[in-house]
Amino acid sequence: MITDTHTHLYSSQFKEDQSAMIQRAKDAGVSRFFIPAIDSSYTESMMKLEKNFPKDVFLMMGLHPTSVKENYLEELAHVKEWIDKKKFFAIGEIGIDLYWDSSFLIQQQEAFRTQIKWAKEKKLPIVIHCRDAFDEIFEILEQEKGDSLRGIFHCFTGTKEQAEKAINYNMKLGIGGVATFKNGKIDKFLNEINLKHIVLETDAPYLAPTPFRGKRNESAYITNIIDKLVEIYKVPFEEIVATTTQNSKAVFGI
Repeated sequence: MITDTHTHLYSSQFKEDQSAMIQRAKDAGVSRFFIPAIDSSYTESMMKLEKNFPKDVFLMMGLHPTSVKENYLEELAHVKEWIDKKKFFAIGEIGIDLYWDSSFLIQQQEAFRTQIKWAKEKKLPIVIHCRDAFDEIFEILEQEKGDSLRGIFHCFTGTKEQAEKAINYNMKLGIGGVATFKNGKIDKFLNEINLKHIVLETDAPYLAPTPFRGKRNESAYITNIIDKLVEIYKVPFEEIVATTTQNSKAVFGI
């Protein structure tokens, strides 16, 4: 039972073949799809996805850092409204992204901190988006750390030291297509990180693994990521699958 802990199945890039794409993933052994939120403009398509695939998809709710703009308080209110009236399996993806635009850093920090507090109140994990912002993310995690804080460092691309720091904050590392890239770097030290700290993800339709790099990603390609982890950890395919799915169950509680 393969678990994709991070896949945007509602993306417009899947508009023409969403059902077929999901079936390909099922045929490849993927039976659990965890769906991160971005902002209010995607909520309707997320709900429709859940309605169409109720046994397969598990929704998150949250405000993505790149969607933190002038109206971020309205967007946060939208998140709060939904988590108060419906069951979700995580608050995510949330965090800080300084790659595209650093002008809303203060607002991103406030949104991140606020959503962490909601996650703790609801006893939900968080799923962190971090780009060019490890120091800023760790600063807030240090302030909010505790037994009730858990989650996933989505699309982890940091150093070994940053990996260990994330793990110390009770985070699993979300490993996806980057692990298969020649310049991905994390494959150089990943075997020094115990497999019990790893979960699988695709981030589809983004970050397709080798040999599909540069093309649209989809959840079926998670098997290419598993193949890479087999090479890195020197353990059987089935062990990677079993351990990472068990790790996902520990995070999401299902």
